[in-house]
Amino acid sequence: MNLTNRSVAVDRSPMTFSEKIYIPGILKGLKITLSHIFKKPATVRYPEETRPFSPVFRGLHVLNRDEEGREKCTACGLCALACPAEAITMEAAERLPGEEHLYREEKYAAKYEINMLRCIFCGNCEEACPKDAIYLSETVMPANYRRDYFVYKKEDMLITDEQVKAKRLKLQKA
Repeated sequence: MNLTNRSVAVDRSPMTFSEKIYIPGILKGLKITLSHIFKKPATVRYPEETRPFSPVFRGLHVLNRDEEGREKCTACGLCALACPAEAITMEAAERLPGEEHLYREEKYAAKYEINMLRCIFCGNCEEACPKDAIYLSETVMPANYRRDYFVYKKEDMLITDEQVKAKRLKLQKA
């Protein structure tokens, strides 16, 4: 009894003369090969050409700063709680007098690490953050042979001052 209609019984009849000399099979294979020679190749010549990413692509994590260059992260820990892979670890610290130009709120993340080998790029950390301090960029994670390279620290993820200045200029022109 057949469970599906896809099963076909094997034909055990003797081969004909044309099947014995294999010429029809060889010609059929050459026809398929020649048809593929004249088609456009599906490969992209990376790094000269790059393939466009999907609009919902999630790449490397970035810790954002505000317009004045202060860190937005308040070390609330919601991103670490929302992470299903438990890839985010952080330690909070109190802002000292005179550090108002560095940190936006009274609390800040003294230690912020993401283990990229555990991260599943789900975007839950980005959605959980009430201050929009973390987001997933459109940058592909580079490859490496060492495991410690994939533990990203706060300094590796923070936006640089040049990027903040470029963002400020962009906002002033708009």
